[in-house]
Amino acid sequence: MVLEAPLLAANVVQWLYSEAVGRQDSLELVEDLASHLREGGLPVDRITTAILLLHPNVRAEGAVWESSGTRELRRYLATEEVNEAYQNSPLKVVYTEQRPVRCRIGAEAEPGEFTVIPDLRAEGYTDYIALPMPFSDGSTKAVTFATKAPAGFTGAQIGVLESIIRPLAIVCELATLRRTAETLLDTYVGVRAGSKVLNGTVKRGDGEWISAVVSFADLRGFTRISNKLPADKLIKFLNQYFGAMTAAVEAHGGEVLKYIGDEIMAIFPYSNEDEAKDAAKRALLAARQTIHSIEEINQANICLETPDLSVGIALHAGDVFFGNVGSETRLDFTVIGPVVNMAARIAELAKDMDVEVLVSDGIADIMGCRSGLFGEYQVKGFDDPVRVYSPASALRDNANLCPDSTAMRALEAN
Repeated sequence: MVLEAPLLAANVVQWLYSEAVGRQDSLELVEDLASHLREGGLPVDRITTAILLLHPNVRAEGAVWESSGTRELRRYLATEEVNEAYQNSPLKVVYTEQRPVRCRIGAEAEPGEFTVIPDLRAEGYTDYIALPMPFSDGSTKAVTFATKAPAGFTGAQIGVLESIIRPLAIVCELATLRRTAETLLDTYVGVRAGSKVLNGTVKRGDGEWISAVVSFADLRGFTRISNKLPADKLIKFLNQYFGAMTAAVEAHGGEVLKYIGDEIMAIFPYSNEDEAKDAAKRALLAARQTIHSIEEINQANICLETPDLSVGIALHAGDVFFGNVGSETRLDFTVIGPVVNMAARIAELAKDMDVEVLVSDGIADIMGCRSGLFGEYQVKGFDDPVRVYSPASALRDNANLCPDSTAMRALEAN
């Protein structure tokens, strides 16, 4: 069925303003857009979006749909290769000059053509157009259309594409704003906390009681270095160590909640006894990876200005309040409660005694063993002394985390 251009444009615009609004999956959006255009007789064989993102690692995101079957969400990092390709890209013209770019693709290469054109020619495309999508914040994003029709796009068909840009931009902007909010919240407060905030847990006191292994990890010797290094070098130095420590937590299913000076606080949630054992095991494996990663960084470090650092890790487990605390105008989504306080005190104890890893009686109960008893100590704010254990040798030597526990050996083997 072939629709007249104005009718096709009206149908697509109506779809964009109704069903497509709120669509968060950009790949699904371009696939449905292609379906509507093709059903109306417009021979589009390729659609891509190009949206610059506010993201700490990803420069831009693009959804790619092709009639040949390709369905792909591409994320572009700020690398030299990507920057070089961008310099001779129609997208640069769209972004910087806010105007469309059309390329008719003949059988032979032409001097000065964009780097994307030879690839499109090889795949049988005959016409390509990149259109600017204006966002309400004043920025410009892009969408491209290509066809394999022998005669390319007609003037009327290009008119259809141009007429749907405004509503398409609105739908893309809504989805981008949602992804940006998710990215910023995940980056600054953590995935679990970010999800709760985005879904409405935003009032002071909002939250829930959860069970979790709480981990405090601190860099030893950082204060001395921070007093000597210039701020720019200090940030790079700290990021290297924090990056390794955070990667260890995330690799084992934990979540970093905050950086406190030279400390990292993380949680490994659980909801039943089996999950508790698994969470404790993962927290210990994260500690093992952290110790090894810090040693690797130290071995690679040849700068006299930045001597070797060591790490101290404390683990405790129990029920914590996971939610919003703070003032009416400034909130922090975090975990609080006696379990958190005890974990912090054990971290201080580990620092005072220069021990790499200390775990509480609570962790020992969960693990089902008490290997490496380090002693019993009085800590600030608690009436009863705390018994702590040090599995540092097992962590360092990749030995069994709990050698006197058959159950834990079986769990570790899995």
